Amino acid sequence: MTKKKGRSRFIFCCLAPAVILFAIFMLIPTIDVFRMSLYKWGGYTAEKTFVGLDNFKILLQSDKFYQAFQNSVLLIVIVTIVTFGMAIIFAAILTREKLKGQTFFRVVFYIPNILSVVVISAIFSAIYDPNQGLLNSFLNLFRGQNGVDNPILWLGSQDLVIYSIIIAMVWQAIGYYMVMYMASMANIPDSLYESASLEGAGRIKQFFSITLPLIWTNIRTTLTFFVISTINMSFLMVKAMTNGGPDGASNVFLSYMYQEAYTNSSYGYGMAIGVAVFLFSFALAAVLNAVTKREEIEF
Repeated sequence: MTKKKGRSRFIFCCLAPAVILFAIFMLIPTIDVFRMSLYKWGGYTAEKTFVGLDNFKILLQSDKFYQAFQNSVLLIVIVTIVTFGMAIIFAAILTREKLKGQTFFRVVFYIPNILSVVVISAIFSAIYDPNQGLLNSFLNLFRGQNGVDNPILWLGSQDLVIYSIIIAMVWQAIGYYMVMYMASMANIPDSLYESASLEGAGRIKQFFSITLPLIWTNIRTTLTFFVISTINMSFLMVKAMTNGGPDGASNVFLSYMYQEAYTNSSYGYGMAIGVAVFLFSFALAAVLNAVTKREEIEF
């Protein structure tokens, strides 16, 4: 009995600091966001007016919120599909094919992940520069003088800005997930592929019948993590590259929330946006877990 009590006390002492920190920095602030979403408050004064669900009514009638919502969903869908598709394909090529300089390719692909968002934003802002940027300079080889006189505004066009940010986000994330999938693929026994080859299965058939099913647990875990983290990463990219411009065309959930809460002094309304983002993220994670649930395959 004494040993059992001692073990329980030891576990409690180990968990208590983490639980306390989680409560202080995660649980309490989250509850406070829900509470402040029910108030009209500028954020810098002591006067707070309880308005109930009025902030949410304004939110549902806001065209700017729907534009931010549309941009966020577009980012999540395109960035996730392209990033995971390319990461898995590159991982399969570097794992299964006998290529020279595999270590070099791993390092090159992983480098963008160790760079800060500010550095990545600066790199792509320079590439997208309408007058001296690398992208327009290359395209001007084909567009001629017309390209020089009418440069493409990659970050200044409402139609192109969100796709320009998508390219930067995909470039930043591919290497990290490629390395993770390479580690999973390396654990698949070669005997499975040899047996499949004897049965007449080609590379593509082996990829879909062996590789994907055996790394599906890893894909499922990283997919949920990536989709949720994309919401945060998109804010950092937008803030560093466009600040929501032009005319709000590149605003996403969190950049719109930041503008309303801290720039437009509508803190209560900003917290209502935060609640909407929280509920959206929670629902999205639940849907992803349900959709990607598969019976685990062991080998």
